[in-house]
Amino acid sequence: MVNHMSGKPIYMQIADELRDFIAAGRLAPGDRVPSTNELSHYHSVNPTTSAKALTSLFDEGLLEKRRGLGMFVLPTAREQVLSTRRAAFTADFLRPLLREADKLGISPAELSAMIDKERNR
Repeated sequence: MVNHMSGKPIYMQIADELRDFIAAGRLAPGDRVPSTNELSHYHSVNPTTSAKALTSLFDEGLLEKRRGLGMFVLPTAREQVLSTRRAAFTADFLRPLLREADKLGISPAELSAMIDKERNR
């Protein structure tokens, strides 16, 4: 669901939600994605906003258009989404984590133990 109070544009929130569905397999290769009107109705937004979300996913190479049928998830979409997210994870989380660990004098073994402890919570 979109958050109208968020500073993030609504079309980006809708596109992110669809990317989440692709990554989780809820939208599998070959699946038809909701239409502009379906997304607009579900999120209570203007159809132009929904169209912009779908267009951004099409432009990223995650969806294909089938004339008269709608938009469908491409076979490579899930791996592409996961690959993009892995790269962002490294840049946004892993590198800052390692810099902070170095500043605090946390050894790689200590850091690994801390991560294992958190995973097992």
